[in-house]
Amino acid sequence: MSADNQQERLKITGWITGFVDGEGCFSISIFRNKTSRFGWQVFPEFAVTQGEKSLKSLDLIRKFFGCGKIFVNRRHDNHKENIYRYCIRSPKDLSATIIPFFNKNKLRTSKIEDFKYFSKAIGMIIKREHLSFKGMGKIASIASNMNRKKPSKFLESPETIRQTSTLTSGKI
Repeated sequence: MSADNQQERLKITGWITGFVDGEGCFSISIFRNKTSRFGWQVFPEFAVTQGEKSLKSLDLIRKFFGCGKIFVNRRHDNHKENIYRYCIRSPKDLSATIIPFFNKNKLRTSKIEDFKYFSKAIGMIIKREHLSFKGMGKIASIASNMNRKKPSKFLESPETIRQTSTLTSGKI
């Protein structure tokens, strides 16, 4: 790699890190899904959003990482510009591409805390720990601390209490 290419790579990695610090999101969602083993599904996502005027920036990020997709969220309110989301949802791509990138190129805002939780949850998903009730509970606990000022009470919901009592009675 030539010195010019190294300099260009340093510029783009710094730009991407700063861009994600401002416009990105690391999230772990847990949805009800009656077809999954415990009635819940883990849904990891790394996303960066922009208005239509800045769509080229999302395409540059997608090309840099070599994975993920860009989706349009059509606006039907008083805004004239659609919102675009660059998303990576594949645990394999998140583990092999996104996590190593941000481990090497450190975020500088409070988003670093969400990234740490995200990384831990993705590691558990890669190890398939989300396929056990105990692992699902641990991931739910991690997710409850992300993107919030206060932890949520997900694990104390009526559905979870019922699931726990069913699990301990041996009916699952």
